Amino acid sequence: MRLTMKERKTLTKALAEQYRRGSKGLKGEIVDQFAEATGYNRCYATRLLRNHGKRVYVRPDQAVEGDAHLRPQRTHRRTYDENVVAALTKIWELLDYMTGKRLAPALREVVPRLVACRELRLKKSLQKQLMNISPATIDRLLKPQRAKHTLKGRATTKPGTLLKHQIPIRTFSDWDDARAGFLEMDLVGHDGGRAEGDYCFTLDLTDVDTGWTALAAVPNKAQIWVFEALQGLQRRLPFPVLGLDSDNGGEFINHHLAAYCIDQKITFTRSRPWRKNDACYVEQKNWSVVRRFVGYARYDSPEALQILNDLYLILSDYNNFFLPSQKLKEKTRDGAHVRRRYHPAQTPYQRVMESPHVNPALKKTLEAHYQTLNPAALHRQIQKCQQKLLKLTARLQQPQEIPHDEFTAFVPIRRTKKNRGGRTAPILRLGP
Repeated sequence: MRLTMKERKTLTKALAEQYRRGSKGLKGEIVDQFAEATGYNRCYATRLLRNHGKRVYVRPDQAVEGDAHLRPQRTHRRTYDENVVAALTKIWELLDYMTGKRLAPALREVVPRLVACRELRLKKSLQKQLMNISPATIDRLLKPQRAKHTLKGRATTKPGTLLKHQIPIRTFSDWDDARAGFLEMDLVGHDGGRAEGDYCFTLDLTDVDTGWTALAAVPNKAQIWVFEALQGLQRRLPFPVLGLDSDNGGEFINHHLAAYCIDQKITFTRSRPWRKNDACYVEQKNWSVVRRFVGYARYDSPEALQILNDLYLILSDYNNFFLPSQKLKEKTRDGAHVRRRYHPAQTPYQRVMESPHVNPALKKTLEAHYQTLNPAALHRQIQKCQQKLLKLTARLQQPQEIPHDEFTAFVPIRRTKKNRGGRTAPILRLGP
């Protein structure tokens, strides 16, 4: 059994003076015995015995005696002071608390934009520091702030009709269309943990090549609402739709959408059942865009539907023009070790502007719209919509008061063909 740390220190103190005064042969014997007793490497044991009790300077004004592993620490001049950290923190909060690898390239676009919109008043030197800061330094400076800001959804997809056998399957590895217009679509339910009755859904359209995301809220999963929202989102996209890929839900696998795709010459494909990774591009947006800004509460009223759609109009500009994301460049496997390399982070707007397949006239329209946007103003509008949703949710969750002359009684339901459970249901009676 090896010695404890306290016993090792005691032994080091007892042998250090004997080691210094001993001859070369005696020193070798002491080191061998000391290394065998403590389990230290022989070189490390020699270093401990030689330096024990010596004064080691840690800082110019402080000295520590007895710890040989300490070395003088170099004093570095701070490159980024409190003003840089304060400005960086504000921009980080405006851009939805993204990581350093995504925030660093975004600063080159957002800092001049915020200064032009008079949201930030920064000196030229401070602007230059923010635009040249590295991702690792961003994460290090924001580490205290990130520590202050430290549910899984339920699947509501039901199988479609036999029509799905006529729609070809496409997996995530089959997406080799390096051009804008091929989109994945999915529905995100807002049931609040109670999958009963009608409640709102969010239709999420995500372009595979550029990452452009378009959102719309629908009152339920009926084919008519989903198809109508899909047509509305198609008109808001900055490029024509060339392909659509969905899951196997009946809200997508129906004759209306299939006939529409044939008429518009749109390639219509579907993923494999129970394989969410086939729709990985839209699935990741379900969390990073929808859940992060809307949450997991239940929304089932016309008022909530209107607020969601108002939020998504603002969120579309905020996400597509100012929130960069990384795309996978290559993935190599060495046994169990997988190494992934990514392209530099870009916004969907930047990818659209660099795409040779997008019409130049559409690019000019998109650039003119970008010049009118203020990321800080969009962030404030999003927060206002989120506050409305919170107030609406809090109001719906408050228990309703029952007048004194009324009471609720539970009586058994008669067992019929429609109700085989024989459960009880609340019936409101008037009077005593």
